[in-house]
This record gives sequence, structure tokens and C-alpha cells, in this order.
Amino acid sequence: MITLSVVVPVRDGERFIADALTSLCRNARHDFEFIVVDDGSVDATGAIAEDFAPDLPGLAVLRNPAPLGLADARNAGLSAASGRYVTFMDGDDWLAPGYLARLVEAIDGLGCDFVRADHVQAEGRKRVVHRAPSARRGTVHDPREAILPAGVRTMVDYPYAWAGIYRRSLGDLLRFPGSLHTAEDRPWIWRLHREAATFAVVSLAGVFYRRLVAGSLTQVGDERQLHFFDAFGLVFKDLEPEFLPKAVRNFCALLGHHLEIAGRFTPELRARFAGRGAAMVRDLPVELVREAAAQMSAERAAALRALVPDLLPEPPPGRELLPEPPPGRDFVPEPPAGRAPGPHVRLRRAQEESP
Repeated sequence: MITLSVVVPVRDGERFIADALTSLCRNARHDFEFIVVDDGSVDATGAIAEDFAPDLPGLAVLRNPAPLGLADARNAGLSAASGRYVTFMDGDDWLAPGYLARLVEAIDGLGCDFVRADHVQAEGRKRVVHRAPSARRGTVHDPREAILPAGVRTMVDYPYAWAGIYRRSLGDLLRFPGSLHTAEDRPWIWRLHREAATFAVVSLAGVFYRRLVAGSLTQVGDERQLHFFDAFGLVFKDLEPEFLPKAVRNFCALLGHHLEIAGRFTPELRARFAGRGAAMVRDLPVELVREAAAQMSAERAAALRALVPDLLPEPPPGRELLPEPPPGRDFVPEPPAGRAPGPHVRLRRAQEESP
């Protein structure tokens, strides 16, 4: 009987897929299976993955003849999975040795629908621990209670599917919107928190997320970036009124971020992105948009104001808008005097466990 299925979608990942699979070899168990979904790669990704078969028990390599996108590649892996639990890993990331066993131990012990964990951001030789935005650790809660308040980062602002473990019996709640080629994790995490029954957060940082990889969706400025609006259209669809302020703030903050870095778009795509952004903002309650802008950094608020100047007047002279970190960036505080420096201990371990 399979305990855990690990779904690894990858496209044209020959540069890093060996690192990813080597880290899985250090996590292998007889009751784990590893499903690599080669999403229409034109390089040696598939061949490299298949070469790991003798060293990685439970490995299966699925090949899509043409690219379907990250969402459908993950869905293909979910359809092939047979484990009691499922987790995800991107093909350019890696895991600390023994991490998967600790993840299974956590969800077994807590008995909830899903468990979220911290992760380590890797940029060159730099390692930074990013904590899931919840102070309540190691106890079971209602996922809906982790959506609010609107004015601070909560678990729906931490959408990374690979930073957690999920009961496969959640079924369709684990499937991603197949029409999306970017931002597919946004409606996914909102739906999971609105409809699942129980969840927990644990202090476990064993996923190493490789940042600023050339060719990754976060770095590409093509038409797929327009799917950001389709993703949030799904978030807003049938959303309970109590969660609307949070969703509006979430959307406006991310829109402001995209507008700040719109230089990566062609002029034609930039115009289309701005047009869709303005139309979507105008469909939202104006008072919620203004509240969201008031919580942004000055730079993001200015980018949003330029998009809809009639909705967002200039702030009074001398007023400072609140600073806001980039999406996904968490502040790791210094530990109080006399307290064990947990995040910093994990950070040193993370540095030691680089591939």
C-alpha cells in the first residue's frame, strides 16, 4: 500500500531535474511513489528522469507529447497517484534528506485534511527561510479561519502547493484549473481553505525553492501572464461576502506588483494587461479598492492609481503609505532574548543541505 505520492511536473528542465531526483532518492521509502510528469519537453528531461529508475524505487515517468501547462501536468500526476497522501515538487527545486518522512509523520499525527509547512528560498548560494504566515503551529484548525483578517498576510497569501501534504481523499479539491497557465495556485488555495474541513501548519522547512530561474513562469513576460486575471476571476466567483475584502486586497497587491515589473512585457502586451487590470478593478467595490491601496507601498499604490486615476485620488500631502514586502516574502524576526532561534537554526541546516 502506497502512503505518499509525490507529483513532479517539469518542462525542459534538464539543467535541474537530476538535482531534484537525487533529493528524492534521499527521501525514498518502499511505500512512497514518485510521479514525474514530463510536460512536452524538447530537451533531455524525460531521458534523465528515466535514468533514475534503478536508484529511485517507485519512480514513474509520464510524458505529455505536447505541453499542457503546469496545472494540467499536476492534474495528470494526481490522476496517476495511488497514495493515501499526496504532495508536489517542482522540477527545479529539491528536498532536504528525510523531509518527506517527517511530513507524513506530521499529517499522520495531526489527522487533518492537509498540513502546510515552511520552505527555504534559494538564490545562488543564499538561503532564506520563509515561514507560512500562521503563528498557530502543530494544532488542527478550520481552514476558513485562516483566510482573514484582510489587512495582514494569511494562509491564502501562501499558495505554494509544494509547501504541504494533502489527503488524496480530498479529490477534486486538489485539482488545479486546467485553463490557467500561470497563477493556477491562487484559486486552488482559496478553494482548499473555503471547502476543506481541517488543516494545520507545522514548523518544518525542507523544500528548497529555486528562485529567479530563467524560463520559469515567474520570469516570463508572455501572454500567459494574462491568466492572472482569469485566476482571480475564479477566486471572486461565488465568494462569500465576508472574504471579499481579503480577496480584493490580495488581488490589488499582486496587480500592483505586476504593474511595477511590467517592463518585461512587450508594449502590446503591457497595454492588454493594463486594460484587463483596469476593467477588473472597476468591477470591484470602490471602497474596498481604496482600502487595499491605502495598505500598499507607495510604489504599488502609485502603479494602481495610474491604472484607475478616477477611483484612487492622490493621498494627502505628508501621508506615508504602509510598506509591503514582495509577494511570497516573509520577514524572519530575530529571536527574543533567551529564546531558541528556531528559524535561524533551520536556515543554517538549509545551507548545509544544498545539493
